[in-house]
Amino acid sequence: MSSPLPQSPVANLAAVPHWLNLANLLTLSRLVLAVVLFGLMAWEMWIVSLVVFAVAAITDWLDGYVARRQGLVSSLGRVLDPLVDKVLICGAFVFLLPLGTKEGWLLPWMVTVVIARELIISGLRDQLESMGAAFGADLLGKIKMTLQCSALIAIFVALEAQVRSGTGIVPQEIAFLRDALIWAMVLATVLSGANYLIRLATPQPKS
Repeated sequence: MSSPLPQSPVANLAAVPHWLNLANLLTLSRLVLAVVLFGLMAWEMWIVSLVVFAVAAITDWLDGYVARRQGLVSSLGRVLDPLVDKVLICGAFVFLLPLGTKEGWLLPWMVTVVIARELIISGLRDQLESMGAAFGADLLGKIKMTLQCSALIAIFVALEAQVRSGTGIVPQEIAFLRDALIWAMVLATVLSGANYLIRLATPQPKS
């Protein structure tokens, strides 16, 4: 029986995803968009902020899709992607806090819950993986992220509507949707964080 031909070193090199791949570049572009977004929010350019945030949210889905489709999943990407998400989401809520506190639709404890959850879960990531638990995003985590993005979009829409009204008053239906999404986001954030703590107490083996 003939022995198999050795694989080319070039082929082996090509099979290993380089950190500067398309998926990671999309993630890094989201970090740049986050910086742009914060500047726009500081200038209270709400409609442009909405567009930039929507584009950033699309890259969040797109980088994961590209990584899975092209086999570009890497340890760097697994760390970088959620980290950039945290910068984008937590930073946006921090920038909105002074205005939200003044008008009563976003309170300091709500933003504290969002930031605390992200910091705690990030700190537990290595611990969970070292215990053999799979740390991929679960259903609650995805719902949490969806509601956080939806709440931010509703806030931007409400702020733009407030400016366009000329009276400084947000239309009632927009204000109701904004407030409902903010409270749903906070609840999902708490439940998602609690779920990860439960997973830490009862780790499941990696598949």
